[in-house]
Amino acid sequence: MPTKTLQIPTTDGQADAFAAFPDHGDRHPGVLLYADAFGIRPVLREMARELAGHGYYVLVPNLFYRHGPAPVVELPEHIGEEVRPALIDQLMPLIEAHTAERVLSDADAYLRFLTAQPEVGAGPVAVTGYCIGGLLAMRTAAAHPGQVAAVAGFHGPVGADGPDGLSKLTAQVHLGHAETDMTPEALGELNQALDAAGVDYTSEIYPGTIHGFTMSDTDAFNSAALQRHWDRLLPLLGRTLANS
Repeated sequence: MPTKTLQIPTTDGQADAFAAFPDHGDRHPGVLLYADAFGIRPVLREMARELAGHGYYVLVPNLFYRHGPAPVVELPEHIGEEVRPALIDQLMPLIEAHTAERVLSDADAYLRFLTAQPEVGAGPVAVTGYCIGGLLAMRTAAAHPGQVAAVAGFHGPVGADGPDGLSKLTAQVHLGHAETDMTPEALGELNQALDAAGVDYTSEIYPGTIHGFTMSDTDAFNSAALQRHWDRLLPLLGRTLANS
């Protein structure tokens, strides 16, 4: 699977990024993949390659490029519960500095770059995200209704912008929530808001999961839930990007 390390021009500089794509010469639908707060690392590259193997050009930007190239904080090979709190303490100022204005400015740059790549076909794109990346994916889809045909968020604070954020969505949506992030009551409220906004969506709590369940380099990892994530994500992309 071909991969590239890239630099994406933004209004605030250059965002380092990773891309994976199929090894045959056709053009492929584009997918913008937002990492979790821990950022680009081997597990994210592996997920991008897995997705690319299904026929997509997958672009993974360093969300916190303003603070340096990835990895912005030093990460162990395995992010266990004994080190997680200290890492989150380091990352929280970066997350707080990543304002909604910065998110949208970066999203413009990422999508412009993605669709300009010679390996990417014309037509709509998809956006997917994990943890904080799930919220960024939703914001990106809401800000680019004509361009983003599918959006997926996993164990992320996807409803944080409330009904106003949901009302701008035209993409098909899948949301996979962790049991520890979303009560059944909160899920009902979120799904009611999606219904009221007229969104074409699926939104469910993945059983037996805790926050971060897709990431195999953390204690939160749940292999069955990761497979469920692929079982939801791949058909969504197949439906929405088939003609790209």
